[in-house]
Amino acid sequence: MFGNKKKTQTAQRGVADQKLGADLDFASAEAYNLLRTNVSFALPGKQGCKIIGITSACPQEGKSFTSINFAYALAKNGSRVLLLDGDMRRPSIAASLDLSRVPGLSNVLTRQNEVEEVLHKNILNENLTVLLSGNIPPNPSELLGSEEMKALLDRMSADYDYIIVDLPPVISVSDALVISKYLDGIVLVLRHGFTRRRNVQEAIRQLRFVEARILGFVYNGYRSGSSYYRTSRRYYRYGKYYRYYEYSSRGKHEGDHVRKPKKAAAEKQPKSKKHEGKE
Repeated sequence: MFGNKKKTQTAQRGVADQKLGADLDFASAEAYNLLRTNVSFALPGKQGCKIIGITSACPQEGKSFTSINFAYALAKNGSRVLLLDGDMRRPSIAASLDLSRVPGLSNVLTRQNEVEEVLHKNILNENLTVLLSGNIPPNPSELLGSEEMKALLDRMSADYDYIIVDLPPVISVSDALVISKYLDGIVLVLRHGFTRRRNVQEAIRQLRFVEARILGFVYNGYRSGSSYYRTSRRYYRYGKYYRYYEYSSRGKHEGDHVRKPKKAAAEKQPKSKKHEGKE
């Protein structure tokens, strides 16, 4: 699926400046409408609330903006929609919607707040409600796979037609895999000029291993004739996927990209150039 998006981006922030909801251009809005139709046909026998996870193979491929705009497309069509930020490592939906992230999902799952206290209603559309990530917990995977998470989804299913769950990338951490047992299906977001085939193959392999239902793919960020999305392959080698989402023990924001200190020039060996960038 192609979503032509007029945006200003940087290589590392990816699709962070994309427009949302009613501000989308015509082609992008129609692309999300098509996604809405395709997903409904992909779950023909499902009665009641449909719970759909949105993820990607690697970071910065546009999954969160896809989650927001897909939820908006569903709400605009008259469905009651809950958008749930399940990325409790590097949450971004709160900033995108200019909402307070805390309290949120993690606070509900740890019984610090009732879910009714943390819901943001009428966001972008009168049918769209948002549940943000909450405080960054030390155990996101355990929370997403917990019985408390299942109970929350069951409870929310009574009030909504769709629950859209934004999840961390598959290769980075196991969060999307552990919660997949509670989902009706998963949509994998790919980014034009950025996503590599081997990463998609690895993400599909991991999702199939846990018997997750893959509903399809969103091909995100395509713009005809654009070279804006060309980025260095060096930035996203396998060794850095986890580190993008890992926790820092030095008081930094959880998930910050942590770089190894450079060796002093006197310590470099003659053959070190062959290994540059392979952390």
